[in-house]
Amino acid sequence: MASVPSLASSVNQRVADALASALPEAGAADPLLRRSDRADFQANGILALAKKAKANPRELATSVVGSIPTGGDTDVIKEIEVSGPGFLNITVADRAIIETLAARAGDDRLGVPLAAKPGTTVIDYAQPNVAKEMHVGHLRSAVIGAAMVEILEFTGEKVIRRHHIGDWGTQFGMLIQYLLEHPHELDHKSDQEVSGEEAMSNLNRLYKASRTLFDSDEEFKTRARARVVDLQAGEPETLALWQRFVDESKIYFYSVFNKLDMDIQDPDVVGESGYNDMLVETCKLLEDSGVAVRSNGALCVFFDDVKGQDGNPTPLIVQKSDGGFGYAATDLSAIRDRVGKLGATELIYVVDARQSLHFKMVFETARRAGWLNDEVKAVQLAFGTVLGKDGKPFKTREGETVRLVDLLDEAVERATAVVREKAEKVGLTEAEIVENGQYVGIGAVKYADLSTSAARDYKFDLDQMVSLNGDTSVYLQYAYARIKSILRKAGDRKPAAHPELELAPAERALGLHLDHFGELIAEAAAEHAPHKLAAYLYQLSSLFTTFYDQCPVIKPEPELVVGENRLFLCELTARTLSKGMSLLGIRTPEKL
Repeated sequence: MASVPSLASSVNQRVADALASALPEAGAADPLLRRSDRADFQANGILALAKKAKANPRELATSVVGSIPTGGDTDVIKEIEVSGPGFLNITVADRAIIETLAARAGDDRLGVPLAAKPGTTVIDYAQPNVAKEMHVGHLRSAVIGAAMVEILEFTGEKVIRRHHIGDWGTQFGMLIQYLLEHPHELDHKSDQEVSGEEAMSNLNRLYKASRTLFDSDEEFKTRARARVVDLQAGEPETLALWQRFVDESKIYFYSVFNKLDMDIQDPDVVGESGYNDMLVETCKLLEDSGVAVRSNGALCVFFDDVKGQDGNPTPLIVQKSDGGFGYAATDLSAIRDRVGKLGATELIYVVDARQSLHFKMVFETARRAGWLNDEVKAVQLAFGTVLGKDGKPFKTREGETVRLVDLLDEAVERATAVVREKAEKVGLTEAEIVENGQYVGIGAVKYADLSTSAARDYKFDLDQMVSLNGDTSVYLQYAYARIKSILRKAGDRKPAAHPELELAPAERALGLHLDHFGELIAEAAAEHAPHKLAAYLYQLSSLFTTFYDQCPVIKPEPELVVGENRLFLCELTARTLSKGMSLLGIRTPEKL
Protein backbone atom coordinates (compact mmCIF):
# COMPACT_ATOMS: atom_id res chain seq x y z
CA MET A 1 0.00 0.00 0.00
CA ALA A 2 1.55 3.28 -1.10
CA SER A 3 -0.06 6.68 -0.74
CA VAL A 4 0.47 8.81 -3.84
CA PRO A 5 1.02 12.57 -3.51
CA SER A 6 -1.56 14.38 -5.64
CA LEU A 7 -0.53 16.75 -8.43
CA ALA A 8 -2.08 19.60 -6.42
CA SER A 9 0.16 18.82 -3.41
CA SER A 10 3.28 18.53 -5.63
CA VAL A 11 2.54 21.87 -7.32
CA ASN A 12 1.70 23.45 -3.97
CA GLN A 13 5.05 22.31 -2.54
CA ARG A 14 7.05 23.74 -5.46
CA VAL A 15 5.31 27.13 -5.27
CA ALA A 16 5.67 27.23 -1.45
CA ASP A 17 9.41 26.49 -1.71
CA ALA A 18 9.85 29.22 -4.33
CA LEU A 19 7.91 31.68 -2.15
CA ALA A 20 10.09 30.84 0.84
CA SER A 21 13.29 31.56 -1.11
CA ALA A 22 11.91 34.76 -2.72
CA LEU A 23 10.61 36.07 0.62
CA PRO A 24 12.47 34.29 3.46
CA GLU A 25 10.92 36.51 6.13
CA ALA A 26 7.44 35.13 5.28
CA GLY A 27 8.36 31.69 6.67
CA ALA A 28 6.15 28.79 5.55
CA ALA A 29 3.66 30.55 3.30
CA ASP A 30 0.45 29.10 1.86
CA PRO A 31 0.25 29.59 -1.93
CA LEU A 32 -3.60 29.22 -1.73
CA LEU A 33 -3.74 26.86 -4.67
CA ARG A 34 -7.07 26.00 -6.30
CA ARG A 35 -8.39 24.52 -9.54
CA SER A 36 -8.94 27.10 -12.24
CA ASP A 37 -10.68 27.38 -15.61
CA ARG A 38 -7.82 29.53 -16.98
CA ALA A 39 -5.18 26.86 -16.31
CA ASP A 40 -4.99 23.63 -14.29
CA PHE A 41 -4.37 25.50 -11.04
CA GLN A 42 -4.22 29.08 -9.81
CA ALA A 43 -2.15 30.28 -6.82
CA ASN A 44 -3.63 33.36 -5.13
CA GLY A 45 -1.49 33.56 -1.98
CA ILE A 46 1.06 36.05 -3.29
CA LEU A 47 -1.24 39.09 -2.97
CA ALA A 48 -1.67 38.74 0.80
CA LEU A 49 2.04 37.97 1.31
CA ALA A 50 3.16 40.95 -0.72
CA LYS A 51 0.82 43.23 1.23
CA LYS A 52 2.23 41.92 4.51
CA ALA A 53 5.85 42.36 3.30
CA LYS A 54 5.04 45.72 1.66
CA ALA A 55 6.33 44.35 -1.66
CA ASN A 56 4.96 44.76 -5.19
CA PRO A 57 2.81 41.62 -5.74
CA ARG A 58 3.48 41.37 -9.47
CA GLU A 59 7.25 41.70 -8.99
CA LEU A 60 7.16 39.09 -6.21
CA ALA A 61 5.11 36.76 -8.46
CA THR A 62 7.63 37.20 -11.28
CA SER A 63 10.59 36.33 -9.02
CA VAL A 64 8.71 33.25 -7.71
CA VAL A 65 8.05 32.06 -11.27
CA GLY A 66 11.74 32.54 -12.11
CA SER A 67 12.83 30.03 -9.47
CA ILE A 68 10.39 27.20 -10.35
CA PRO A 69 11.74 24.68 -12.89
CA THR A 70 9.26 24.05 -15.73
CA GLY A 71 9.02 22.16 -18.99
CA GLY A 72 11.82 19.64 -18.38
CA ASP A 73 11.48 15.87 -18.62
CA THR A 74 11.16 15.47 -14.86
CA ASP A 75 9.23 18.65 -14.03
CA VAL A 76 5.67 18.40 -12.76
CA ILE A 77 4.87 21.89 -14.00
CA LYS A 78 4.78 22.48 -17.75
CA GLU A 79 4.30 26.24 -17.64
CA ILE A 80 3.53 28.98 -15.17
CA GLU A 81 2.57 32.58 -15.86
CA VAL A 82 1.84 35.69 -13.85
CA SER A 83 -1.69 37.00 -14.35
CA GLY A 84 -3.46 40.17 -13.19
CA PRO A 85 -2.12 41.79 -10.02
CA GLY A 86 -0.04 38.75 -9.02
CA PHE A 87 -1.92 35.48 -9.51
CA LEU A 88 -0.02 32.48 -10.85
CA ASN A 89 -1.66 30.36 -13.56
CA ILE A 90 -0.10 26.89 -13.56
CA THR A 91 -0.36 24.10 -16.13
CA VAL A 92 0.96 20.65 -15.21
CA ALA A 93 2.77 18.36 -17.64
CA ASP A 94 0.74 15.65 -19.41
CA ARG A 95 3.45 13.17 -18.45
CA ALA A 96 3.06 14.06 -14.75
CA ILE A 97 -0.70 13.44 -14.94
CA ILE A 98 -0.34 9.92 -16.39
CA GLU A 99 2.60 8.98 -14.13
CA THR A 100 0.65 10.02 -11.04
CA LEU A 101 -2.45 8.12 -12.19
CA ALA A 102 -0.34 5.03 -12.97
CA ALA A 103 0.96 5.12 -9.38
CA ARG A 104 -2.66 5.34 -8.15
CA ALA A 105 -3.69 2.41 -10.36
CA GLY A 106 -0.91 0.29 -8.84
CA ASP A 107 -2.38 0.60 -5.34
CA ASP A 108 -5.43 -1.14 -3.86
CA ARG A 109 -6.49 2.09 -2.16
CA LEU A 110 -6.00 4.14 -5.36
CA GLY A 111 -3.10 5.88 -3.60
CA VAL A 112 -5.40 7.48 -1.02
CA PRO A 113 -3.37 8.08 2.17
CA LEU A 114 -4.51 7.05 5.62
CA ALA A 115 -5.08 9.86 8.13
CA ALA A 116 -1.89 10.98 9.87
CA LYS A 117 -3.43 10.74 13.36
CA PRO A 118 -6.47 8.47 13.31
CA GLY A 119 -8.63 8.42 16.44
CA THR A 120 -11.70 6.55 17.63
CA THR A 121 -15.08 7.83 16.49
CA VAL A 122 -18.40 6.64 17.86
CA ILE A 123 -21.22 7.26 15.38
CA ASP A 124 -24.76 7.27 16.75
CA TYR A 125 -27.15 6.66 13.83
CA ALA A 126 -30.15 4.58 12.68
CA GLN A 127 -32.20 4.91 15.87
CA PRO A 128 -35.65 3.33 15.41
CA ASN A 129 -38.10 2.92 18.30
CA VAL A 130 -39.14 -0.44 19.74
CA ALA A 131 -42.73 -1.46 18.89
CA LYS A 132 -43.04 1.38 16.37
CA GLU A 133 -42.87 1.30 12.62
CA MET A 134 -39.92 2.93 10.85
CA HIS A 135 -40.96 5.87 8.68
CA VAL A 136 -39.29 8.10 6.12
CA GLY A 137 -37.71 10.22 8.89
CA HIS A 138 -35.60 7.21 9.94
CA LEU A 139 -34.15 6.97 6.45
CA ARG A 140 -31.81 9.94 6.67
CA SER A 141 -30.17 8.99 9.97
CA ALA A 142 -29.49 5.47 8.69
CA VAL A 143 -28.20 6.43 5.24
CA ILE A 144 -26.06 9.42 6.29
CA GLY A 145 -24.64 7.56 9.30
CA ALA A 146 -23.72 4.44 7.29
CA ALA A 147 -21.91 6.58 4.66
CA MET A 148 -19.93 8.42 7.36
CA VAL A 149 -18.92 5.09 8.92
CA GLU A 150 -17.51 3.89 5.56
CA ILE A 151 -15.76 7.18 4.71
CA LEU A 152 -14.10 7.47 8.14
CA GLU A 153 -13.04 3.81 8.18
CA PHE A 154 -11.47 4.27 4.74
CA THR A 155 -9.30 7.08 6.16
CA GLY A 156 -8.02 4.70 8.87
CA GLU A 157 -10.23 5.93 11.72
CA LYS A 158 -11.41 3.32 14.25
CA VAL A 159 -15.19 3.58 14.05
CA ILE A 160 -17.63 2.19 16.61
CA ARG A 161 -21.26 2.04 15.51
CA ARG A 162 -24.01 2.75 18.02
CA HIS A 163 -27.75 2.38 17.33
CA HIS A 164 -29.44 4.19 20.20
CA ILE A 165 -32.87 2.58 19.81
CA GLY A 166 -35.86 3.88 21.79
CA ASP A 167 -36.44 0.86 24.03
CA TRP A 168 -37.40 2.40 27.37
CA GLY A 169 -40.04 4.68 28.81
CA THR A 170 -43.55 4.90 30.20
CA GLN A 171 -45.29 3.52 27.07
CA PHE A 172 -43.86 0.07 27.90
CA GLY A 173 -46.03 -0.14 31.02
CA MET A 174 -49.11 -0.20 28.80
CA LEU A 175 -47.63 -2.70 26.32
CA ILE A 176 -46.26 -5.12 28.93
CA GLN A 177 -49.46 -5.10 30.99
CA TYR A 178 -51.51 -5.87 27.88
CA LEU A 179 -49.21 -8.75 26.90
CA LEU A 180 -49.40 -10.11 30.44
CA GLU A 181 -53.19 -10.19 30.18
CA HIS A 182 -53.21 -11.45 26.53
CA PRO A 183 -50.12 -13.73 26.51
CA HIS A 184 -50.43 -15.01 22.92
CA GLU A 185 -50.50 -11.65 21.13
CA LEU A 186 -46.84 -11.86 20.03
CA ASP A 187 -46.91 -15.58 19.17
CA HIS A 188 -45.69 -16.49 15.68
CA LYS A 189 -47.83 -18.32 13.15
CA SER A 190 -45.27 -21.07 12.63
CA ASP A 191 -41.80 -22.22 13.68
CA GLN A 192 -40.38 -20.94 10.39
CA GLU A 193 -38.31 -17.78 10.31
CA VAL A 194 -40.55 -14.80 10.97
CA SER A 195 -40.70 -12.02 8.41
CA GLY A 196 -40.27 -8.38 9.38
CA GLU A 197 -43.80 -7.72 8.12
CA GLU A 198 -45.30 -10.35 10.47
CA ALA A 199 -43.31 -9.06 13.44
CA MET A 200 -44.43 -5.47 12.77
CA SER A 201 -48.07 -6.38 12.25
CA ASN A 202 -48.04 -8.25 15.61
CA LEU A 203 -46.55 -5.19 17.32
CA ASN A 204 -48.91 -2.77 15.56
CA ARG A 205 -51.97 -4.81 16.50
CA LEU A 206 -50.86 -5.06 20.13
CA TYR A 207 -49.97 -1.36 20.31
CA LYS A 208 -53.39 -0.27 18.99
CA ALA A 209 -55.31 -2.68 21.25
CA SER A 210 -53.37 -1.66 24.37
CA ARG A 211 -53.73 2.05 23.55
CA THR A 212 -57.52 1.68 23.12
CA LEU A 213 -57.79 -0.13 26.45
CA PHE A 214 -55.50 2.38 28.18
CA ASP A 215 -57.66 5.28 26.98
CA SER A 216 -61.01 3.66 27.89
CA ASP A 217 -60.37 1.55 31.01
CA GLU A 218 -59.25 3.39 34.16
CA GLU A 219 -58.41 0.15 35.99
CA PHE A 220 -56.16 -1.02 33.13
CA LYS A 221 -54.53 2.42 33.10
CA THR A 222 -53.72 2.08 36.82
CA ARG A 223 -52.27 -1.42 36.33
CA ALA A 224 -50.19 -0.17 33.35
CA ARG A 225 -48.75 2.69 35.38
CA ALA A 226 -47.82 0.34 38.20
CA ARG A 227 -46.10 -1.85 35.59
CA VAL A 228 -43.81 1.09 34.64
CA VAL A 229 -42.59 1.14 38.26
CA ASP A 230 -41.93 -2.63 38.07
CA LEU A 231 -40.01 -2.17 34.82
CA GLN A 232 -37.83 0.58 36.25
CA ALA A 233 -37.20 -1.51 39.37
CA GLY A 234 -36.03 -4.40 37.16
CA GLU A 235 -38.73 -6.88 38.27
CA PRO A 236 -37.81 -10.15 36.43
CA GLU A 237 -41.19 -11.07 34.86
CA THR A 238 -41.72 -7.50 33.66
CA LEU A 239 -38.19 -7.38 32.18
CA ALA A 240 -38.73 -10.72 30.40
CA LEU A 241 -41.92 -9.40 28.74
CA TRP A 242 -40.14 -6.13 27.85
CA GLN A 243 -37.38 -8.20 26.20
CA ARG A 244 -40.00 -9.88 23.98
CA PHE A 245 -40.95 -6.47 22.57
CA VAL A 246 -37.30 -5.65 21.93
CA ASP A 247 -36.64 -9.01 20.21
CA GLU A 248 -39.78 -8.80 18.06
CA SER A 249 -38.88 -5.23 17.05
CA LYS A 250 -35.35 -6.29 16.09
CA ILE A 251 -36.75 -8.89 13.65
CA TYR A 252 -38.56 -6.01 11.98
CA PHE A 253 -35.67 -3.47 12.18
CA TYR A 254 -33.18 -5.90 10.69
CA SER A 255 -35.55 -6.73 7.81
CA VAL A 256 -35.77 -3.02 6.95
CA PHE A 257 -32.00 -2.48 7.23
CA ASN A 258 -31.55 -5.55 5.05
CA LYS A 259 -33.76 -3.95 2.38
CA LEU A 260 -31.58 -0.84 2.70
CA ASP A 261 -28.53 -3.06 2.04
CA MET A 262 -27.13 -2.06 5.43
CA ASP A 263 -25.29 -4.30 7.84
CA ILE A 264 -26.43 -3.76 11.43
CA GLN A 265 -24.84 -6.00 14.05
CA ASP A 266 -26.51 -6.93 17.34
CA PRO A 267 -23.65 -5.75 19.63
CA ASP A 268 -23.88 -2.28 18.05
CA VAL A 269 -27.53 -1.91 19.12
CA VAL A 270 -27.34 -0.29 22.55
CA GLY A 271 -30.68 1.31 23.32
CA GLU A 272 -31.69 3.83 25.97
CA SER A 273 -31.98 0.91 28.43
CA GLY A 274 -28.27 0.17 27.99
CA TYR A 275 -27.42 3.17 30.21
CA ASN A 276 -29.98 2.60 33.00
CA ASP A 277 -27.34 1.48 35.52
CA MET A 278 -25.44 4.75 35.07
CA LEU A 279 -28.30 7.26 35.49
CA VAL A 280 -28.15 7.70 39.27
CA GLU A 281 -24.37 8.12 39.20
CA THR A 282 -24.55 10.60 36.30
CA CYS A 283 -26.99 12.77 38.29
CA LYS A 284 -24.83 12.54 41.42
CA LEU A 285 -21.69 13.57 39.53
CA LEU A 286 -23.48 16.56 37.98
CA GLU A 287 -25.02 17.66 41.27
CA ASP A 288 -21.87 17.16 43.37
CA SER A 289 -19.77 19.18 40.89
CA GLY A 290 -22.35 21.98 40.82
CA VAL A 291 -22.90 21.60 37.06
CA ALA A 292 -26.55 20.76 37.79
CA VAL A 293 -28.75 22.30 40.52
CA ARG A 294 -32.12 21.47 42.05
CA SER A 295 -34.96 23.70 40.87
CA ASN A 296 -38.55 23.00 42.00
CA GLY A 297 -37.40 19.48 42.88
CA ALA A 298 -35.95 18.75 39.43
CA LEU A 299 -32.22 18.45 38.66
CA CYS A 300 -31.47 21.12 36.07
CA VAL A 301 -28.59 22.64 34.11
CA PHE A 302 -29.00 26.32 33.16
CA PHE A 303 -27.48 28.28 30.25
CA ASP A 304 -27.15 32.04 29.75
CA ASP A 305 -28.11 31.86 26.09
CA VAL A 306 -31.11 29.50 26.31
CA LYS A 307 -34.33 31.26 27.26
CA GLY A 308 -37.98 30.47 26.66
CA GLN A 309 -40.54 32.77 25.01
CA ASP A 310 -41.25 34.35 28.41
CA GLY A 311 -37.58 35.39 28.66
CA ASN A 312 -36.88 33.02 31.55
CA PRO A 313 -34.00 30.53 31.31
CA THR A 314 -34.95 27.14 29.84
CA PRO A 315 -32.95 24.46 31.63
CA LEU A 316 -31.87 21.00 30.55
CA ILE A 317 -33.81 18.73 32.93
CA VAL A 318 -31.63 15.74 33.86
CA GLN A 319 -33.97 14.31 36.51
CA LYS A 320 -37.64 15.21 36.93
CA SER A 321 -39.13 16.26 40.25
CA ASP A 322 -40.86 12.85 40.57
CA GLY A 323 -37.46 11.14 40.39
CA GLY A 324 -37.88 9.96 36.76
CA PHE A 325 -35.05 10.42 34.28
CA GLY A 326 -35.41 12.27 30.98
CA TYR A 327 -33.55 11.86 27.67
CA ALA A 328 -30.80 14.16 28.97
CA ALA A 329 -29.76 11.71 31.72
CA THR A 330 -29.53 8.88 29.19
CA ASP A 331 -27.65 10.97 26.62
CA LEU A 332 -25.16 12.21 29.23
CA SER A 333 -24.63 8.67 30.52
CA ALA A 334 -24.04 7.52 26.93
CA ILE A 335 -21.35 10.21 26.55
CA ARG A 336 -19.64 8.99 29.75
CA ASP A 337 -19.78 5.41 28.47
CA ARG A 338 -18.51 6.22 24.97
CA VAL A 339 -15.63 8.36 26.20
CA GLY A 340 -14.72 6.35 29.32
CA LYS A 341 -15.25 2.75 28.19
CA LEU A 342 -14.96 2.97 24.40
CA GLY A 343 -12.12 5.52 24.36
CA ALA A 344 -13.83 7.83 21.85
CA THR A 345 -11.95 10.89 20.62
CA GLU A 346 -14.98 12.05 18.62
CA LEU A 347 -18.71 11.47 18.98
CA ILE A 348 -20.96 12.00 15.96
CA TYR A 349 -24.73 12.10 16.41
CA VAL A 350 -26.70 11.74 13.18
CA VAL A 351 -29.92 13.25 14.45
CA ASP A 352 -32.76 15.41 13.09
CA ALA A 353 -31.96 19.16 13.12
CA ARG A 354 -35.08 19.75 15.24
CA GLN A 355 -33.19 18.25 18.18
CA SER A 356 -30.29 20.69 17.82
CA LEU A 357 -31.05 22.69 20.96
CA HIS A 358 -31.25 19.51 23.09
CA PHE A 359 -27.85 18.32 21.86
CA LYS A 360 -26.28 21.75 22.20
CA MET A 361 -27.31 21.74 25.87
CA VAL A 362 -26.24 18.10 26.42
CA PHE A 363 -22.79 18.71 24.87
CA GLU A 364 -22.26 21.90 26.87
CA THR A 365 -23.26 20.08 30.09
CA ALA A 366 -20.79 17.27 29.30
CA ARG A 367 -18.07 19.88 28.67
CA ARG A 368 -18.75 21.57 32.02
CA ALA A 369 -18.59 18.16 33.71
CA GLY A 370 -15.23 17.48 32.01
CA TRP A 371 -16.44 14.48 29.97
CA LEU A 372 -15.82 16.40 26.74
CA ASN A 373 -12.76 18.61 26.24
CA ASP A 374 -10.22 19.70 23.60
CA GLU A 375 -9.17 16.06 23.09
CA VAL A 376 -12.70 14.65 22.91
CA LYS A 377 -15.30 16.46 20.85
CA ALA A 378 -18.96 15.79 20.11
CA VAL A 379 -20.84 17.02 17.05
CA GLN A 380 -24.38 16.68 15.83
CA LEU A 381 -24.55 15.83 12.14
CA ALA A 382 -27.98 17.45 11.93
CA PHE A 383 -30.21 16.61 9.00
CA GLY A 384 -33.21 18.33 7.48
CA THR A 385 -36.69 17.05 6.69
CA VAL A 386 -37.76 14.78 3.83
CA LEU A 387 -40.35 16.68 1.78
CA GLY A 388 -42.91 15.52 -0.78
CA LYS A 389 -42.97 16.86 -4.36
CA ASP A 390 -45.20 19.70 -3.09
CA GLY A 391 -42.40 20.91 -0.80
CA LYS A 392 -44.31 20.01 2.37
CA PRO A 393 -43.29 17.31 4.89
CA PHE A 394 -43.67 13.93 3.18
CA LYS A 395 -47.02 12.26 4.03
CA THR A 396 -49.39 9.76 2.42
CA ARG A 397 -52.55 11.04 0.67
CA GLU A 398 -54.42 10.33 3.91
CA GLY A 399 -51.97 12.58 5.77
CA GLU A 400 -50.23 9.64 7.48
CA THR A 401 -46.47 9.30 7.93
CA VAL A 402 -45.00 7.27 5.06
CA ARG A 403 -43.88 3.76 6.05
CA LEU A 404 -40.23 3.27 5.13
CA VAL A 405 -40.86 -0.27 3.83
CA ASP A 406 -43.50 0.92 1.34
CA LEU A 407 -41.22 3.60 0.04
CA LEU A 408 -38.27 1.22 -0.47
CA ASP A 409 -40.49 -1.38 -2.18
CA GLU A 410 -41.83 1.23 -4.58
CA ALA A 411 -38.31 2.49 -5.39
CA VAL A 412 -37.22 -1.07 -6.24
CA GLU A 413 -40.35 -1.61 -8.36
CA ARG A 414 -39.74 1.58 -10.37
CA ALA A 415 -36.04 0.82 -10.77
CA THR A 416 -36.73 -2.74 -11.93
CA ALA A 417 -38.96 -1.34 -14.69
CA VAL A 418 -36.11 0.97 -15.80
CA VAL A 419 -33.60 -1.93 -15.79
CA ARG A 420 -36.02 -4.21 -17.67
CA GLU A 421 -36.35 -1.70 -20.55
CA LYS A 422 -32.66 -2.05 -21.41
CA ALA A 423 -32.19 -5.66 -20.26
CA GLU A 424 -32.48 -7.31 -23.67
CA LYS A 425 -29.90 -5.01 -25.20
CA VAL A 426 -27.22 -5.98 -22.62
CA GLY A 427 -28.36 -9.59 -22.23
CA LEU A 428 -29.52 -9.69 -18.60
CA THR A 429 -31.18 -12.80 -17.18
CA GLU A 430 -34.40 -12.48 -15.13
CA ALA A 431 -32.38 -13.05 -11.92
CA GLU A 432 -29.98 -10.22 -12.93
CA ILE A 433 -32.93 -7.90 -13.71
CA VAL A 434 -34.35 -8.51 -10.21
CA GLU A 435 -30.98 -8.09 -8.50
CA ASN A 436 -30.07 -4.95 -10.47
CA GLY A 437 -33.55 -3.55 -9.80
CA GLN A 438 -32.79 -3.74 -6.08
CA TYR A 439 -29.34 -2.20 -6.45
CA VAL A 440 -30.66 0.63 -8.62
CA GLY A 441 -33.77 1.28 -6.51
CA ILE A 442 -32.04 1.32 -3.14
CA GLY A 443 -29.07 3.18 -4.64
CA ALA A 444 -31.46 5.83 -5.99
CA VAL A 445 -33.00 6.41 -2.56
CA LYS A 446 -29.62 6.61 -0.82
CA TYR A 447 -28.05 8.86 -3.44
CA ALA A 448 -30.97 11.33 -3.45
CA ASP A 449 -30.41 11.71 0.28
CA LEU A 450 -26.60 11.80 0.20
CA SER A 451 -26.30 14.17 -2.78
CA THR A 452 -28.01 16.90 -0.73
CA SER A 453 -26.15 18.59 2.11
CA ALA A 454 -27.45 16.83 5.25
CA ALA A 455 -28.56 20.09 6.86
CA ARG A 456 -30.95 20.90 3.98
CA ASP A 457 -34.44 19.53 3.49
CA TYR A 458 -34.84 17.53 0.30
CA LYS A 459 -37.73 16.54 -1.95
CA PHE A 460 -38.51 12.86 -2.26
CA ASP A 461 -39.36 12.39 -5.94
CA LEU A 462 -39.07 8.76 -7.12
CA ASP A 463 -39.56 9.69 -10.81
CA GLN A 464 -36.50 11.92 -10.62
CA MET A 465 -34.49 9.46 -8.48
CA VAL A 466 -34.67 6.58 -10.95
CA SER A 467 -34.12 8.81 -14.00
CA LEU A 468 -31.17 7.99 -16.27
CA ASN A 469 -30.50 11.70 -16.77
CA GLY A 470 -29.29 14.25 -14.28
CA ASP A 471 -27.63 13.94 -10.90
CA THR A 472 -28.89 10.47 -9.92
CA SER A 473 -27.22 7.26 -8.80
CA VAL A 474 -28.62 5.49 -11.88
CA TYR A 475 -26.58 7.85 -14.07
CA LEU A 476 -23.44 6.90 -12.09
CA GLN A 477 -24.28 3.19 -12.15
CA TYR A 478 -24.79 3.32 -15.91
CA ALA A 479 -21.46 5.14 -16.34
CA TYR A 480 -19.76 2.31 -14.43
CA ALA A 481 -21.54 -0.44 -16.37
CA ARG A 482 -20.71 1.32 -19.63
CA ILE A 483 -16.99 1.37 -18.81
CA LYS A 484 -17.12 -2.32 -17.91
CA SER A 485 -18.74 -2.96 -21.30
CA ILE A 486 -15.99 -0.93 -23.06
CA LEU A 487 -13.29 -2.96 -21.29
CA ARG A 488 -14.98 -6.22 -22.35
CA LYS A 489 -15.25 -5.04 -25.96
CA ALA A 490 -11.55 -4.11 -26.03
CA GLY A 491 -10.77 -7.82 -26.36
CA ASP A 492 -7.01 -8.40 -26.60
CA ARG A 493 -6.12 -4.75 -26.14
CA LYS A 494 -5.22 -4.11 -22.53
CA PRO A 495 -5.18 -0.89 -20.48
CA ALA A 496 -1.66 0.56 -20.13
CA ALA A 497 -0.36 3.97 -19.05
CA HIS A 498 1.74 5.87 -21.62
CA PRO A 499 3.22 9.01 -20.01
CA GLU A 500 4.97 9.96 -23.29
CA LEU A 501 1.67 10.85 -25.01
CA GLU A 502 0.20 14.29 -25.46
CA LEU A 503 -3.28 14.41 -23.89
CA ALA A 504 -6.47 15.79 -25.40
CA PRO A 505 -8.32 18.40 -23.26
CA ALA A 506 -11.01 15.86 -22.21
CA GLU A 507 -8.31 13.36 -21.17
CA ARG A 508 -6.56 16.00 -19.07
CA ALA A 509 -9.80 17.11 -17.39
CA LEU A 510 -10.69 13.49 -16.51
CA GLY A 511 -7.13 12.75 -15.32
CA LEU A 512 -6.93 15.80 -13.04
CA HIS A 513 -10.32 14.94 -11.50
CA LEU A 514 -9.29 11.31 -10.90
CA ASP A 515 -6.18 12.58 -9.12
CA HIS A 516 -8.32 14.68 -6.73
CA PHE A 517 -10.07 11.63 -5.19
CA GLY A 518 -7.83 11.31 -2.10
CA GLU A 519 -8.08 15.00 -1.17
CA LEU A 520 -11.83 14.86 -1.62
CA ILE A 521 -12.12 11.86 0.74
CA ALA A 522 -10.09 13.70 3.40
CA GLU A 523 -12.39 16.72 3.04
CA ALA A 524 -15.62 14.67 3.23
CA ALA A 525 -14.27 12.89 6.35
CA ALA A 526 -13.14 16.06 8.13
CA GLU A 527 -16.33 18.00 7.36
CA HIS A 528 -18.71 15.02 7.83
CA ALA A 529 -19.96 15.81 4.34
CA PRO A 530 -20.89 12.72 2.27
CA HIS A 531 -22.64 15.04 -0.22
CA LYS A 532 -19.20 16.25 -1.33
CA LEU A 533 -18.29 12.69 -2.31
CA ALA A 534 -21.59 12.35 -4.21
CA ALA A 535 -20.86 15.61 -6.09
CA TYR A 536 -17.33 14.40 -6.92
CA LEU A 537 -18.65 11.12 -8.37
CA TYR A 538 -21.32 12.86 -10.44
CA GLN A 539 -18.68 15.18 -11.89
CA LEU A 540 -16.43 12.18 -12.56
CA SER A 541 -19.21 10.48 -14.53
CA SER A 542 -19.90 13.69 -16.47
CA LEU A 543 -16.21 14.15 -17.32
CA PHE A 544 -16.03 10.53 -18.41
CA THR A 545 -19.03 11.00 -20.72
CA THR A 546 -17.32 14.01 -22.36
CA PHE A 547 -14.04 12.09 -22.65
CA TYR A 548 -15.75 9.08 -24.27
CA ASP A 549 -17.61 11.31 -26.73
CA GLN A 550 -14.48 13.22 -27.76
CA CYS A 551 -11.74 10.57 -27.56
CA PRO A 552 -12.36 7.30 -29.47
CA VAL A 553 -11.50 4.27 -27.32
CA ILE A 554 -12.79 1.32 -29.39
CA LYS A 555 -14.24 2.76 -32.62
CA PRO A 556 -12.81 4.25 -34.72
CA GLU A 557 -9.87 2.28 -33.40
CA PRO A 558 -7.13 4.67 -32.23
CA GLU A 559 -3.40 4.07 -32.61
CA LEU A 560 -2.32 1.22 -30.27
CA VAL A 561 -0.60 3.24 -27.52
CA VAL A 562 -3.32 5.92 -27.58
CA GLY A 563 -5.98 3.21 -27.26
CA GLU A 564 -4.13 1.53 -24.38
CA ASN A 565 -3.78 4.83 -22.55
CA ARG A 566 -7.49 5.59 -23.00
CA LEU A 567 -8.43 2.12 -21.76
CA PHE A 568 -6.19 2.84 -18.75
CA LEU A 569 -8.18 6.03 -18.05
CA CYS A 570 -11.42 4.05 -18.45
CA GLU A 571 -10.32 1.39 -15.98
CA LEU A 572 -9.12 3.85 -13.34
CA THR A 573 -12.40 5.79 -13.68
CA ALA A 574 -14.37 2.56 -13.10
CA ARG A 575 -12.31 1.68 -10.02
CA THR A 576 -12.68 5.19 -8.57
CA LEU A 577 -16.43 5.22 -9.25
CA SER A 578 -16.89 1.80 -7.68
CA LYS A 579 -14.85 2.71 -4.57
CA GLY A 580 -16.63 6.04 -4.12
CA MET A 581 -20.08 4.51 -4.57
CA SER A 582 -19.33 1.71 -2.11
CA LEU A 583 -18.36 4.35 0.49
CA LEU A 584 -21.86 5.79 0.01
CA GLY A 585 -23.35 2.31 0.42
CA ILE A 586 -24.36 1.99 -3.25
CA ARG A 587 -23.70 -1.07 -5.43
CA THR A 588 -22.27 -0.86 -8.95
CA PRO A 589 -23.59 -3.68 -11.18
CA GLU A 590 -21.19 -4.83 -13.94
CA LYS A 591 -23.97 -4.91 -16.55
CA LEU A 592 -26.95 -2.58 -16.75
